[in-house]
Amino acid sequence: MSGDHQTLALLLFSAFVAVTLGITTWVSRDRHGSAEEFYTGGRLFSPMENGFAIAGDYMSAASFLGISGLIALFGYDGMLYSVGFLVAWLVVLLLVAELVRNCGRFTLADVVATRMRERPVRIAAGTSSVAVSVLYLVAQMVGAGSLVALLLGGTSEAARAWTVIGVGALMVVYVTLGGMRATTWIQIVKAVLLMAGTVALTVLVLLRFHGDFNALLTTAAERSGHGQGFLSPGLAYGGGWTARFDFISLGLALVLGTAGLPHILSRFYTVPTARAARRSVVWSIGLIGSFYLMTIVLGLGAAAVVGTDEVRASSAAGNTAVPLLALDLGGGAGSTGGTVLFAVVAAIAFATILAVVAGITLASSASVAHDLYASLKKPRPESRTGSPAGSRAAPDTEARGEVAVARFAAAGIGAVAIALGLLARDLNVAFLVGLAFAVAASANLPVLLYSLFWRNFTTRGAVWSVYGGLVPAVLLVVFSPVVSGSPEALFPGVDFHVFPLQNPGLVSIPLGFLAGWIGTVLGRERADEAKHAESEVRSLTGAGAV
Repeated sequence: MSGDHQTLALLLFSAFVAVTLGITTWVSRDRHGSAEEFYTGGRLFSPMENGFAIAGDYMSAASFLGISGLIALFGYDGMLYSVGFLVAWLVVLLLVAELVRNCGRFTLADVVATRMRERPVRIAAGTSSVAVSVLYLVAQMVGAGSLVALLLGGTSEAARAWTVIGVGALMVVYVTLGGMRATTWIQIVKAVLLMAGTVALTVLVLLRFHGDFNALLTTAAERSGHGQGFLSPGLAYGGGWTARFDFISLGLALVLGTAGLPHILSRFYTVPTARAARRSVVWSIGLIGSFYLMTIVLGLGAAAVVGTDEVRASSAAGNTAVPLLALDLGGGAGSTGGTVLFAVVAAIAFATILAVVAGITLASSASVAHDLYASLKKPRPESRTGSPAGSRAAPDTEARGEVAVARFAAAGIGAVAIALGLLARDLNVAFLVGLAFAVAASANLPVLLYSLFWRNFTTRGAVWSVYGGLVPAVLLVVFSPVVSGSPEALFPGVDFHVFPLQNPGLVSIPLGFLAGWIGTVLGRERADEAKHAESEVRSLTGAGAV
């Protein structure tokens, strides 16, 4: 790209970073010694504010860059991501949002621990939450690398690596200094910018075709190189039974995974009541639904305006389709309009990445401190097991210790995400997020639903459910074509894959539910009816909720 592109985009990057660091510094002047303030921002956000923050947390680089890129490359089959990400929110709204807000305090483990022995449950759920968060972070790191590689002409691997490292460092700063309050405001600002940029690009695409959506579809099909096959199922998932099963697996992961994402569940604790949590989800569904409909237009627009071959030439995974579309819509390379629009879109995408990684890092560091550290440091007295999680405030020194551990954990998680992001730099970001969703749906969703709705569920069942979904999901990814055995794999030069599907959800999600059922049925432990009744009343009415 030209020097004008680089200069303007870098100026906009710097402006957003300066604003968000200013927000973080301003917020960090308040007291952050309490766990309540650090993890939930004092539960002071309104449903509208939290709805915008949820949308900002959810509309990630996978959505803005990855989904549009997949639609530009594969047409109809790429739209599965848009539909899956949106439909998933119905599961969250109907089954999870209010109940989680009433039962929990800071993390997923709080919900399960209301009626189980805390230590084994917290260790299992904390481990799973960190694994899901790291996978999700990798996708954001890959998006950052692809974006800056495009900005700098795609010639400098060193620049891409330093970009990933810089994003990791910024996310650690946001979390350690600002906590949930700063993270939330960064996500709100990002959501507004992203929606404004997406609306503008969508309008420009439709204007290019004079509002004729049929002309857009026809041109996209022609320039894709696949003809009408571009607008029909099967381009990406029609190569045989393996591809069809992969399609089903991905759909299951996308629809069920959202309800198990730690950084989404933690957002329900930032509002004062369960009713506010439900209203937050309604706000977020409106924003997210509009956004995903527009990603379809952007993906088709990239195929029609830029051309599938040019998108693939810039990024084999399609991650740069939207910035290239913006460049063309603004007047093309070398034009002032193209330079400005490209730089604005690149800056919005970069803002998207920074906001999302801050939210994920905060959720994962909370799991490390509140679940793993607190459980391993000392056994929690069994006399407190039956009480609602978090109903008795921890001593002030213990809470401050947890927060300090969370801040250190943010740095460690950031380092791991940076390393994996550099390794997976050539994979599509939406595809990587699909893997994170599969792990979340396999390990977190079964234990969450069983805890909320199954009267006879036990501690052993909870632990088996988490590990019975987490371990198979991770192993199946390791031994899948994603890691080895294909030209697009992480290690293309070796082949140790034995599992044919790229997404493990079709196998690992049922295994998570099955393991929880077997652990409960075969265990000698019997569920405590009184604890179940107490947690049921609390989840449905909010009586005793924090």
